[in-house]
Amino acid sequence: MSEETALVIFTPSGKRGRVPLGTPVLAAARQLGVDLDSVCGGRGICSKCQVSPGQGSFPKHGVTVAKTALSDWNAVEARYDEKRGLKEGRRLGCQALVQSDVVIDVPPESQVHKQVVRKAATERAITMDPATRLFYVEVREPDMHEPSGDLQRIREALKRDWDIDDVQAAPALLGKLQPALRKGKWSVTLAVWQDHRGGRPAILDIWPGYFEGRLHGLAIDLGSTTIAAHLCDLRNGQVVASAGVMNPQIRFGEDLMSRVSYAMMNPGGDAEMTAAVRTAMDGLALELATEAGVSPSEIVEATVVCNPVMHHLLLGIDPVELGQAPFALATSDAVNTESGAIGLGAINPLARAYILPCIAGHVGADCAAVALSEEPYKADDLVLICDVGTNAEILLGNKDKVLACSSPTGPAFEGAQISSGQRAAPGAIERVEIDPVTKEPRFRVIGSDLWSDDPGFDAAIAVHGVTGICGSGIIEAVAEMRMAGLVDPSGLIGSAEQTGTARSIPDGRTHSYVILDARDDDGPLITVTQGDIRAIQLAKSALYAGARLLMDELGTDTLDRVVLAGAFGAHISPKHAMVLGMIPDCDLAHVTSAGNAAGTGARIALCDISARARIEAEVHRIQKVETAIEPRFQEHFVAANAIPHATAPFPHLSSVVSLPEVSFNTGGGDSSRRRRRRS
Repeated sequence: MSEETALVIFTPSGKRGRVPLGTPVLAAARQLGVDLDSVCGGRGICSKCQVSPGQGSFPKHGVTVAKTALSDWNAVEARYDEKRGLKEGRRLGCQALVQSDVVIDVPPESQVHKQVVRKAATERAITMDPATRLFYVEVREPDMHEPSGDLQRIREALKRDWDIDDVQAAPALLGKLQPALRKGKWSVTLAVWQDHRGGRPAILDIWPGYFEGRLHGLAIDLGSTTIAAHLCDLRNGQVVASAGVMNPQIRFGEDLMSRVSYAMMNPGGDAEMTAAVRTAMDGLALELATEAGVSPSEIVEATVVCNPVMHHLLLGIDPVELGQAPFALATSDAVNTESGAIGLGAINPLARAYILPCIAGHVGADCAAVALSEEPYKADDLVLICDVGTNAEILLGNKDKVLACSSPTGPAFEGAQISSGQRAAPGAIERVEIDPVTKEPRFRVIGSDLWSDDPGFDAAIAVHGVTGICGSGIIEAVAEMRMAGLVDPSGLIGSAEQTGTARSIPDGRTHSYVILDARDDDGPLITVTQGDIRAIQLAKSALYAGARLLMDELGTDTLDRVVLAGAFGAHISPKHAMVLGMIPDCDLAHVTSAGNAAGTGARIALCDISARARIEAEVHRIQKVETAIEPRFQEHFVAANAIPHATAPFPHLSSVVSLPEVSFNTGGGDSSRRRRRRS
């Protein structure tokens, strides 16, 4: 009788496979090539193999995970938890045994090859006028003959010296007022937050005498895949520390609609996802404060940008309405609230949080932040801005009119759903070139500036080796394969006989292209498979179709400029993006990168109070186009499946790149399938 098995799906890698019942999670990870750390030989000592198993229905993966999917907590885990502590929901991968189908998240700290968070802060001149500033005042001493409270006399001083009227103070602050006033001999420094909408200002903190410290704020880009944060000095806007973590919600679904489905299928699922993302954000805030040597109490502000699903989950709102027409938001306005209300408990307890406005049900505060950063509404020329990620936000327009849409590109651009794919980490292939004559590849990996055929490459990467291929690497690999004649316009990979290279190897009924075969040295086999090509085609077609739909709405077939934004967009080669047909044809000299424009928008809103009013006004002028219900989106999507496109001529691309006219579709496979269906 055949051995009973269970399906194990690891996130965020997306790798899956069947393993015999009773297999330790750590062994399953090694069997499936998943990046799960361990240094103690599976004895439950090092704790590096911690994982977070999911529970409930996962429509995206087609499985329902029972509470008994892993074996019960054992004595080794109990001992470790007692001595060193395990986070809630965590298991030790070396101890937990697979009992039935399961989805398992590998948190960043358990991954051998730590992700390189590419949402770095972009250099930018920003007007400094933060909502929270320091004000020194000398306060009138109490007088029995003119009785008044200390807070009332502080208000009097703020009005007199700084023209700040009717300031409020939370009950939690009142206990600090009197000791500070008396220690400072009736002079104090106040951190005062002012509302750009004209609401009552608030005292967030108080220090005796003249306080020589600095206030800081957090600019947070809460993405579907990555949470990136910048700790900024509110005196000059300087970024004093930046860091990022994987969004822990990935274990509930890699894309947004999968998370909405999880909330719909699992009662309380939305609360689970809210708790996960708030915990991650709070931990990130504390990490940044520690790295910068800043007291968490000096972090008095936070701005957050995110897509609508992340927006609702962060605020504790069930996102179910965003999963069905008419895609109604609970609120599209900017949100001003206490930082604790969104789980930022590690910073100043009275700190304020500002979440930028959403544009529409599928176009969120992250797109508004991109608009604030790139200002298409001020442009004289026609500019297309693509914030490329798991869910792409697209803006098109100029000073006359700006349109916006979102497009569900999926996680392929992040290296997920790719056979040798991985997140950006040291050892991941990020650049690829293929000689069009010899069909031989060369590549670069994260962590080294050398190409694989450069002297000293092996020594330079000895520590981390070559581990897989990340998003920018797979984009370049597929585009290079098209330019080298290894892939035809339909996306088919040719055989060795058709392409003239033994690197095209049989792979079931299709073929794969070998980038690296290091198996003789106990290294990996890294290939681009037919499935990888299809995943990239689906992702790039969604991006192109969204952009083309906006062009239709404006009645134009040409663009003056294209701006690629986002952590991934910042690392895309414009030429390779256009060879794939990710973006409409444009002069390559006018295709540029804006880096993490959403994060830049968050920093602008953090540092300049007038920017908040500005973007709140502009989002009402931006016209939303809904791709989900627009028939032309599907037409554009189908035509964009070809590489670069089935019908669009791409004249600018043709002037710099000559694509081989090859076709590997012999028709045999298709006709045989048709015969079987008729029988």
